[in-house]
Amino acid sequence: MANPAEKHKGEGHRRRLRDKFMDAGLAGFHDYEVVELLLTLGTPRKDCKDAAKAALEKFATLQGVMEASVSDLTAVKGIGPGNAFGIKLIQAVAGRYLEKKVIMTDPLSNSKALFDYLYHTMGSKDRESFKALFLDAKNRVTSVETLFTGTLTASSVYPREVVRAALDRSAAAVIFAHNHPSGDPEPSPADFSITRQLVFACQTMGITVHEHIVIGNNRYYSFADQGHITQMNHEFQKKA
Repeated sequence: MANPAEKHKGEGHRRRLRDKFMDAGLAGFHDYEVVELLLTLGTPRKDCKDAAKAALEKFATLQGVMEASVSDLTAVKGIGPGNAFGIKLIQAVAGRYLEKKVIMTDPLSNSKALFDYLYHTMGSKDRESFKALFLDAKNRVTSVETLFTGTLTASSVYPREVVRAALDRSAAAVIFAHNHPSGDPEPSPADFSITRQLVFACQTMGITVHEHIVIGNNRYYSFADQGHITQMNHEFQKKA
């Protein structure tokens, strides 16, 4: 029978990691040590160092580990549903925290919070997704929805459905965002085309399009910053 006083392998190391975090946050931590701490949330009496290193090797980056599916995580030796729980819990909590920082704020005057939220929720996905932020008349975000999810290289976006979603939420304005799985946020000709269609469709119904952001690998492209949204609005007014 095992001695209850006998420490499991790595217990002292884990305690030192936790103490280090409580003293100074994640400063000075290796990425595998962050993963290790998350794995221990679901398996407090199991050494997770080797599994953490294996996960980081498999998914290349800390963000890759955080965004991995449960099935992909549990394919890593030493990771089961129990300790995958810690990683998925923290990833979901972070997403909700960042979303709450955006909801009922004016994203036009707080672009960092907006980018932090979009990058966390879209930045490392391996499929394109199209997200809409719905704003009230005071440009405060009232809700955020992922409207379309596509293939590896494109998503099918239907302006009529976007307008319907905005009207259903009584939105006065919208901000659009989608990701490029390649990591390069430079917009494609198709991105320009659908943005123009969305601006025209929304303006027809009296809904203002403030922005369309393309999320890449820790970078983004802003249609508004580059003057394209203003130009498209002018084009619509000439045709109206």
